[in-house]
Amino acid sequence: MNKKVILHIPHSSTKIPYLDGFIKDKQKISQEISRLTDWYTDDLFSNKIDDAIITPFSRLFCDVERFADDDLEAMSKFGMGVIYDKFDDGSILRVVTPELRKRILQGFYWKHHNKLSELVKIHLKTNSSCLIVDCHSFPENTLNRALNKTAFRPDFNIGTDAFHTPKKLVEVATKYFENLGYSLGIDEPYSGTIVPVDYYKKDIRVQSIMLEVNRKLYLSGKEKTDSYNKTKEVVQGFLTAIKEV
Repeated sequence: MNKKVILHIPHSSTKIPYLDGFIKDKQKISQEISRLTDWYTDDLFSNKIDDAIITPFSRLFCDVERFADDDLEAMSKFGMGVIYDKFDDGSILRVVTPELRKRILQGFYWKHHNKLSELVKIHLKTNSSCLIVDCHSFPENTLNRALNKTAFRPDFNIGTDAFHTPKKLVEVATKYFENLGYSLGIDEPYSGTIVPVDYYKKDIRVQSIMLEVNRKLYLSGKEKTDSYNKTKEVVQGFLTAIKEV
């Protein structure tokens, strides 16, 4: 059987399960969803071999990539922690009461993370190791609330974790993109990669690496460009390359 990885695809959905607390300006909400969605990453990364966990709701509703504890989450100070209450421009998105926060965390956030943890458990039992690929795209122009506002916007960006990302994995990824002639950022402009809290900094058998794809490579607005299929081939080639580590 071919080696599998877990594809964690958190930001491809545009769906808002319910609008409790949101402002009434649906057009502005729709525009924000357009700006923040990792368009088509569910298709760019998915394949017939690997296991994929695709979040079925928009990050604007609940961002499963954020820490549930705002004290641990750097983006919470901008109103864009696990449950966004501000737009990227700093204006009010919604009012989040303690009751609403609890309902969203229990009904969506923790269900997602429990599913991810269970899949990691299965991979560890089957293979004695597990590799997670955190699957993202990013805009050519930086967002207002981005922690890193560097002008460096490479074609691809890998994110790492000092405990869960082996150096060999970074070396293989770097060589892969360099050989294809693409520019690559390592933890630049985006850093880190997801690991379920049950295993975070505890189990070195759980490995993880993030791949961010610059949307200029495959997107014009929200529409796929002629280079979409080529970009998908490159992404799938990356998945194949890191399985050899």
